[in-house]
Amino acid sequence: MLPLWEMFLYLLLSFGFHFYSFYEVYKVSREYEEELEREFELEKDTLFWGLKKDPTDFEWSFWMEWGKERIIWLLLGHLMVSQMSRLFMEKYKPWCLMAYGMVACWFLLGINGLAVILLHIAISFSVAQFQTAVLTWLCSLLLLSTLRVPAVEEAKRGWYDTENEYYLLLFTLTVRCLYYTSFSLEYCWHGSTQKRYHSFFWMLAYMFYYPVFHNGPIMTFNEFTKQMKRQEACSLKINLCILLLGIVRIFFWWWLAELMIHLMYIHAIYSSSSHLEAVSYWTLGGLALAQVLFFYVKYLVLFGIPALIIQMDGLKPPALPRCVSTMHSFTGMWRSFDVGLHHFLIR
Repeated sequence: MLPLWEMFLYLLLSFGFHFYSFYEVYKVSREYEEELEREFELEKDTLFWGLKKDPTDFEWSFWMEWGKERIIWLLLGHLMVSQMSRLFMEKYKPWCLMAYGMVACWFLLGINGLAVILLHIAISFSVAQFQTAVLTWLCSLLLLSTLRVPAVEEAKRGWYDTENEYYLLLFTLTVRCLYYTSFSLEYCWHGSTQKRYHSFFWMLAYMFYYPVFHNGPIMTFNEFTKQMKRQEACSLKINLCILLLGIVRIFFWWWLAELMIHLMYIHAIYSSSSHLEAVSYWTLGGLALAQVLFFYVKYLVLFGIPALIIQMDGLKPPALPRCVSTMHSFTGMWRSFDVGLHHFLIR
């Protein structure tokens, strides 16, 4: 361990560099505000004293829009079904959650979207019966490649009124591909010895577990089934404390992410080569820091909400991302940022 005075000095220097760099980005954001507004249509917002908001991070804007409109309410519905089934139908809890996930999928993506997901699942399960890992990988890659076939894309777009609805189906199918790949590989390795937990119904329970349905985090099939078989029992008081503390933390992360894109137009400046060429090196450093730290805080929210629901279900979610400012190598980045995906790759 380093001496306390030395640790304090490094901490002070680190915070100093961060905040000074962010201050430079803030000044540039205010200086070019009118030009950026014309070019990128900055949004007027009532939050943060009427400051304008940078809406150019597609992922954040997309999930916030869907979250506020429908997904957050469907997650609350999942939580209610989960708690009720735990109290009254513990034995049938996986099937209750599976049924709820299928209804939620139908509600958001329509009968066509649900049918496509079921078709992918059925094809993957059928190929897994050969118990050959190479065939499973080829099947998953083939199903994934169909998302980029122009005729199929046009047909799927025709099912929906808006582009955002089509993108939601696209993202959901992409994440589901990781999930049916995980199930099918486990079936290839252990299907003959653990038939009970490698049935088509367990695959559906895994595929339609709603908290991780659209965007993750990733849970491998063996982790999911192990935890479903032996869920951690917590008292109502402990669960309530976990829920309230989790809501406060998620609200703080959301507030921090929103504050960043109100004070610093990091994505708009990053998308404008003329502004990038005009700013100082301190500002460029601040833009780089702000980009990766916004990405970190964004995923604390996007993974934090489903992780909290998973925890309330009595399961253990993958660890949340570790702060990128505390990492010194990309080896640590991949291990510690998307922990669920890392476990999937290792498995």
